[in-house]
Amino acid sequence: MKLAALLVITWLLSFPASATDLPSRIEINYHVITDIGEGEIHEVMEIHHTGDHYRYTINSVAQATGMYKLIEPNRIVRHSEGLVFEQGLQPARAYEKRGKDTPSVAVFDWANHSIALSHTGHEITQKLPYGTLDRLSFSYNFMFTAIPKKHVERYVAEGHSLRLSRFTVTEETLDTPMGAIKTIALTRQEEKGSKLKRKVWLALNNHMLPVRIVSVEENGREIEKIARRVNISYKPGR
Repeated sequence: MKLAALLVITWLLSFPASATDLPSRIEINYHVITDIGEGEIHEVMEIHHTGDHYRYTINSVAQATGMYKLIEPNRIVRHSEGLVFEQGLQPARAYEKRGKDTPSVAVFDWANHSIALSHTGHEITQKLPYGTLDRLSFSYNFMFTAIPKKHVERYVAEGHSLRLSRFTVTEETLDTPMGAIKTIALTRQEEKGSKLKRKVWLALNNHMLPVRIVSVEENGREIEKIARRVNISYKPGR
């Protein structure tokens, strides 16, 4: 475990000078289990070196499979884009679109410390706290910055609001279709009586990638997604 942690720390300290250590493309296929059926998610993160910056994009497409597809034929498309720093990801724009519904969009204005949130046709502008992420970029943020030993606090943009999310940090060995994986688990602390839930497992020896996520959403739906295949590409000298 100590050697694994040392390798992660060494990689973090070398970013972004050592471009050969930085993936150019990460592709994860998840198996999804819900309380009413199953599905799959195809997620791709790309990192590009442009000028003086590293930029990222994350695209995620979820769809039902089998009989569940007859009940829920619509896809859920999520997107996040922005800059990569040693302190983590800094999103510029993120959105979520379910079927033909109007997408929920978050636009991050870091220069003016404001965020515009558009949801179901309504738009509000709020103060943008330092380090705010969208839900998708949160899952990949710790590829680039160290995780505190006991607790993580981050504002996360979700739909029409910003939420200060507090997570406890533990180490767990996770059984996956790819075998046993040593992980750092982030468990969100919910208010007393809340039915919401979110826990994210990050692969300790593989760029802290999200290999399992379990959540209970506002609509009460229970969702588990677990990685069944991960492909990582490196493109030196970009």
